Parts: sequence; structure tokens; C-alpha cells
Amino acid sequence: MRTIHITALGCALFWAGTAQAQQATDGAPDGDIIVTGEKSNRTVQETTTSVAVTTPARIEQENILTIQDIYNRTANVSETYGSAGFTIRGINNMGVGGGGNADTATVYVDRAPIPREALFGGPTDLWDVAQVEILRGPQSTIQGLNALAGAVVLTTRDASTTDYSADGRVLWSEYDDRTLSAAVGGPLVRDQLGFRLSAERRADRGLIRNITRGGYDDALRSLNLRGKLKWTPIALPGLEVRASYNRVRRDGGYLYEYARIDRPDYFHDRVSTGDAPSRGKIDSDIALLDVGYTIAPRLRLSSVTSFNKTHSHAQIDTDGTAADLQVVDNTNDFRTWTQELRLNYDGERLSGVLGGWAYRRGGGLIAANRLNITTPTGTIAALLQGGGFPAAAARQIATLYTNALPVIPIAYAADSPQQVRTAALFGDGRYRVTDRLSLIGGFRYDHEENRYTAETVARFTGTLPNPATFGATGTPLFQAITAVNRGVLGLVSSASSARASNARSFDAFLPKAGVNVDWTRDLSTAVTVQRAYRSGGSSQNPARALLVAYDPEYSWNYEGSLRSRWLGGRLTLNANVFYIDWRDQQTNALFGLNEYDYNTVNAAKSHLYGFEVEAQGRISRAVDAYASVGHVVTKFDGFTLPSGSTSVIDLAGSQFPYAARWTLAGGVNARVGPIVGNINASYRGPVFSDVGVTQTQTRLPGRTLVNARLGWERDGVTLFAFARNLLDEDYSQYRYASTGRAILGEPQTFGAGVEFHL
Repeated sequence: MRTIHITALGCALFWAGTAQAQQATDGAPDGDIIVTGEKSNRTVQETTTSVAVTTPARIEQENILTIQDIYNRTANVSETYGSAGFTIRGINNMGVGGGGNADTATVYVDRAPIPREALFGGPTDLWDVAQVEILRGPQSTIQGLNALAGAVVLTTRDASTTDYSADGRVLWSEYDDRTLSAAVGGPLVRDQLGFRLSAERRADRGLIRNITRGGYDDALRSLNLRGKLKWTPIALPGLEVRASYNRVRRDGGYLYEYARIDRPDYFHDRVSTGDAPSRGKIDSDIALLDVGYTIAPRLRLSSVTSFNKTHSHAQIDTDGTAADLQVVDNTNDFRTWTQELRLNYDGERLSGVLGGWAYRRGGGLIAANRLNITTPTGTIAALLQGGGFPAAAARQIATLYTNALPVIPIAYAADSPQQVRTAALFGDGRYRVTDRLSLIGGFRYDHEENRYTAETVARFTGTLPNPATFGATGTPLFQAITAVNRGVLGLVSSASSARASNARSFDAFLPKAGVNVDWTRDLSTAVTVQRAYRSGGSSQNPARALLVAYDPEYSWNYEGSLRSRWLGGRLTLNANVFYIDWRDQQTNALFGLNEYDYNTVNAAKSHLYGFEVEAQGRISRAVDAYASVGHVVTKFDGFTLPSGSTSVIDLAGSQFPYAARWTLAGGVNARVGPIVGNINASYRGPVFSDVGVTQTQTRLPGRTLVNARLGWERDGVTLFAFARNLLDEDYSQYRYASTGRAILGEPQTFGAGVEFHL
């Protein structure tokens, strides 16, 4: 089966060469796609940043439904734990060492940043989307906050002031997944005021049958509503005003869902046994106001204001059994406001952008969890030995106690509000020295103030061992068990804290420089270097109820790019090669009381290098193909923990989690009369789901996914059938072997639909 998978993918690579952008965006010069993520509206061929662009044509051709589908079909990009996150060039969007509060990559929807707590079900489905850009490599100069690894920029379809249109789609799959989508738009006042309304309703039965509670853990109900206005008043030539509002209501499975793997045919017959609900609810509201004014033919002033309110409630039975043991119940509420002012200039020799940016985010986590902490035998033995017991006796008593109380049950409640305020000045431009040689330069001065607050209450909810069962009242053994009981209660009590707060501020200067050479009209190369940044902050040590400060981390990115066209423009071949040096990385360190005695420290340094090669080509009028290859090598070079740390896992020498060394993807589109078809495949090499020298125990094998779509198209209406994971590849996103559970990939799925565009 593996040979068949690789052969299918190899055919796509052979047909296309090796690839970048897929289809052309309407209105782009010479059929090129316009990249908006760098805020200068350059074509893909003019953009030195490694950028993968997915257009509406490809979304339709491949039946791409979610942003996660794009992650899995893009070079050097990958999902992590189900829909919980993603990596760019091997860097997890939440960091690679497990520590820190800031992100390393951000998803933007119509220029509004989406909190990572909402990414597993926020407004990232792809109905009525105009373009998705994945910018690989640091975007700190342009995007600023949370962009050390890159950025994902999703742009929805604009309102029109000239033409009416209506679009719709009905999807059905064999697992009772139903999706209804619709959109309509056009001029309210021709050539001046236009609107667009879109809606999508999804109802999915789910795949993971809960044999304890009944029903399906991953059943989903969602509603996505969006309204947009565009105003171009004739009385004020050069003025464009866009306003939009996006509302998402999602009630479905947790951000990742476990299924039992200790049963036959678990991939196709998925069950769970948790006694508590496993659910994830998201309410997301995004409002945006984008005002642009053309001051002169080459000079444009823009203002973009966004407001995002997100509420998420995530609950999961962490022990995964029918017993009522552990539950994680987290509620996140965030409000994010951004304001950007931007001046764009596009002259014959000088072009670029100069701007100012402000960001404010408030909200936080409210946790109401029930946890079981493994009783610390070593800590108890040390306590007894310090009280006068011989070492051997202390170990024996500690073992007896642990047998009587193997875990310490705790009800843990936390209120952790946070505030982040950032202001920045930025610039990015090019100066054409000669017809062939251009200088690239940019900068960002970023000032951040953040405040993290925590208040926790921990309460013992079990039954302590009775000292009388160990020895008669008053005996040394009775007194020892009594003392250990007090120690256990003290350990639980130490996790409670009154409200405490830490305020931090940081300043960062992030330069960028490079050189671009246009060797011919169809061939150019560039070399750039830039600094990237992830802010510091404060983290709470759950066991000690302390707020502990940590510092920022920085990286230097060295990158070369190639942009080329061949065969009279029928083949586009683009490539980027990179090396990143990363210092002062934020990781978690343990300090000995128990598994919850940890906090973030700056302990690691690492490097990574690799390349992306992407191409698209037209074989004939009826057939086109595209493909991509990504390669990245990641390594922690050093790991120096602070004094007092008891961590036994050394990150030095290990790879980043979910950093696949090889990612490949390709596809072919064909049309014969009214018949249209697509077949595409993607390969992700083996990954580790954890870090440290023991990470080989968490290795996940590589996997190849093949998808297909076949349709009949006439007069704007398409009837089609599709297959996802056509070759029925069994694969996991994470395996929790000690509990017999795993996060499983999507099974072979067949479906059908009808779509119209009028």
C-alpha cells in the first residue's frame, strides 16, 4: 500500500515539476496572484517571502473545507493535535518547548487576529473565501506580535458594487455530515455601495461513538454568518470603505478527540469510554472597518480597525474511562482590538509601506478541573527521613502509603486574566538601484506591556488513609502516617493562592535587509536576513501558586529565494531556502513537588534549516498540475535549566515536535467537455509528538493521503462526488499508549454535493 501511495504522489510531482501558487486571482496582472499578507499587494513572483496561496479555484477543485485541509496540503506546514494547532517550518504555533503565553504564528481572518483558543472551530472554514496565504518564515517586521514562525492570512470574498451574484452548495458524506452553504451579493447603489451576505450551516453526526454515555463525542453543529459592505462614493474619488461582521457559533467535540485503540479495527470502529462530556463550544464575533484613500496615483493611505470577541468552553474527560475520575473544564473569554494606519507608495524605483499599529487584548482563563496527582513516593520518603526515620524504613512507609493513596484527587479552580498592549512602528520597502538590482529593507520597533494575573483554589476531594490501619494509636508508624496526611493536605493547600499579578514590558527592534536581482523578466533571486521576536511574560506554577517571570526569545532568519517562469509562462517554479538561529527559547521546567510543579524558563537554543520548492504548470488546455516539496531539519542545540530544577528530560539533541522532515503534495486538474476532475495527494513524513531525548518513543509514522473529486458542470451548476483519504490510510495524530487511546486521522470518506454560481 505504501508503494501505491508514493507512486500516486510521484505522478503528480512528475507532471508538474515542483510548485508554488495554484490558480490566478481575477484582476492580477499577467495572471499572477496578488499577495496581501505583506501589506504591499505584490504578485507572488515579486514576493521574496515563501508564500503558499490557495485560491477559490483550488478550494472548489479539491473540495477543501477547512483551514486544516490546507495545512495538510502545504509544503513545510502540518497539523499538530487534531485541529488544536499547526506548525510552519517545524515550529508549532504555540512554541516548541511547551512554555510561554505568546504565539509564534497567527491566523488572520480579514486582517483580524484569531485567538489560538478558537482556532479549532473559529471562523476558519473556507466557504465564500477569496484567498488563503500561508507566509512561511518570520513575519515580525510586517505582522509584529506572534509571527516568529509565520502567519496565515485568510481573506473572505468582497462585496461588489457592479454585479449581482448568488452562490450555493450542499454537501453530504457517508457519515451523516451535512453542510448547507449560501451567499448573495451585489450593488445597493450601483458603482457606489455594494453588499455580500454569506452563511454556512453544518451538522455532523461524528465518528467516535461513546459506549459509556451514548451518542458521539465529536458530533458537531455550527453556524457561520458573515455580512460585508463596500462603499466607493462618486463624490469622493479614491475613497474605499469596507465594513464586515462575522458571527460563528460552534458546538462540537473537544479541540482534539481520543478514540480507544485497545480494540479490534479501532480505525474504522471508533469508540470512547469517558463518562463526562467531551465538548468544545465557540462563540466568535469579528467586526472590521477598512478605510482606504488614494491620495495620489502612487500613494495610498489606509486605516484598518478590528474587534474580535471570542468565548470558548472546552471540556474533556482526561482519564477516558467510565469511572468519574478526572475532568478538565476550561472557559476562555478574550476581546481583541487592533488599529493600523498604513501609507503605501508604489513608485518606479521606490515602493513599500510605512505604518503604525496598536493592539490590545484582554480576557483570560477560568478553570474548574478535577485532577488526580500521582502521590509522590520520593517526596514522602524524604519527608519521613527528615523526621528521623532511617532511609530504608522511610522508603517502606512511603511505599505503603502510596499503595493506600496512589493518587491525590484535587478540585482545582483558577481565574487567570491577562492583558496585552502593543504599539509599533514598521516599514518595509524596496529601492530599485538599476533595472535588475533592488535593495530590500524593513524594520519594526515594537513596545509591549503585558500583565498576567492568577488566583487559584485547590481542594482535596478524596479520603486520606487512616493511620490506625498502619499502627496503633501513638506508635511511631501511626504518627508518621498522620504527619504524611498533613503533608498531603499541605501540598494541596500550597496550590491555592490569593490573587497575584505580574506586569512586564518589552521593547524590540526588528530589522530586515536584503538584495533582489531580476536576471530576466522570468527569473529573479533574492537574499534576505531578518530578526524575529516572541515576547516574554509571566507563567503560573500550579503547584506553588506562584507567578514566575520569563524573558523574550529571538531568532535570526537567513533566506534565499528563486522566482521563475518557464516554457513561455506555462510552468512556474519557485523556491526558498532558509536557516534560522533561535536563542533564549521559552520552555517548561519541573521543580520537584509533583508533576504540576513547573513554570516557564528561558532554557533552550536551537537551529533549523530547509527549503520549499513549489510549481504549477499547464500541460494542455484541458489539464494542469501542481506540486510542492518541503524539507526542514530542526534541532535543539542546548538546554540549560535554572538551579533548583528537577527536570530529567534534556531537550538538547532532540527535534521539534511535529516537525516532519519531508512534506510533499501534488494534484492534477482535468476537464473533458462538461466533466471536471481533480486528484491530489499529500505526504507527511514521520514526526515525534513530544520533545526530549526520549522522543523516539512518541514517533508517528509518515502518512500519505489521496483525495479526489469528479463533477459534471453546466451553466454555473456542478454536480460532483468526492473521496477523502481515498486509499484508506490508517494514521494517528497522537498516541497515548499508556491509556490505550489516540487521536486518529480522518478515515476513508465518500460524499456528494451540488454547487452553483450565478
